[in-house]
Amino acid sequence: MSAFRKSRLSRRAFIARSAMAAAALLGLPGWAKAQSSPSLGEWQRNLWSPSIEEEKTFLPDFTPAQLRYSGGRWREYPTAMASFLDEVRRRTSIETAQDAQAVDISSPEIFQYPFLYMSGRYEFEMPDARAIDNLRRHLTYGGFLLIDDGLGLEEEAFGGAVKELMRLVFPRNAFEALQREHAVFKSYYLIRSIGGRQAISQDLLGIRVGMFTPVIFCRNDLGGAWARGPGGGWLEECTPGGEPQRLAAFQLAVNISLYAMTGNYKQDLIHHPFIQRRLNQG
Repeated sequence: MSAFRKSRLSRRAFIARSAMAAAALLGLPGWAKAQSSPSLGEWQRNLWSPSIEEEKTFLPDFTPAQLRYSGGRWREYPTAMASFLDEVRRRTSIETAQDAQAVDISSPEIFQYPFLYMSGRYEFEMPDARAIDNLRRHLTYGGFLLIDDGLGLEEEAFGGAVKELMRLVFPRNAFEALQREHAVFKSYYLIRSIGGRQAISQDLLGIRVGMFTPVIFCRNDLGGAWARGPGGGWLEECTPGGEPQRLAAFQLAVNISLYAMTGNYKQDLIHHPFIQRRLNQG
């Protein structure tokens, strides 16, 4: 099935154009890449601004992959990503899959999924050199990785292993706290707080590659806030902020999804009236 199964939507023509640009860099079936593709930044700069009349367009499916790794516990909350995708679908009208696909971190199948999600609480085994190289290529040429730490320990357990993994993937690009001017904080909602099951940090960490940030790391256990129990209710309490903290986790999920599709394109359109109306929601 093509990665661009078409579905008529009512919002954001620029999302489709940006998503096609970023996805083309992956060189996947349906996301074809020319032999001499420009950088992601060049793709984004060449995209044109849509008018309100151009809102109706076709958007690609949004089908994330959840990375499965050895050691630790790669899927603490089996319902988290389905809940995440339901929120994205409900709030943005983007066509999403019902759930994320589980893909081994060492598998070349990661190239079928531009959006990767990696979560956990405990230390895990480092993948081999070939898998590291595949992940580097995925993230360098348009892919995106959201890392969600269920414990929030900065240099231990899952958090410590993640930092070691990213040192192998990007030895010259360290994590840094993203400033609130970063596009991810305003790609749909104006994000004022970082939600999650817990409130360990109000920083999002990111790794920049050129003008894009293909890796974002949250220490507040977003999945714990998204997950639902067997009866449909919330699986975990969000502490100490309660339901506003959960809402913030879902709003951040929407923003991250749109940032992964549009990159920094929106940075230059922040005062466009249509975009401003959307940013002021919530």
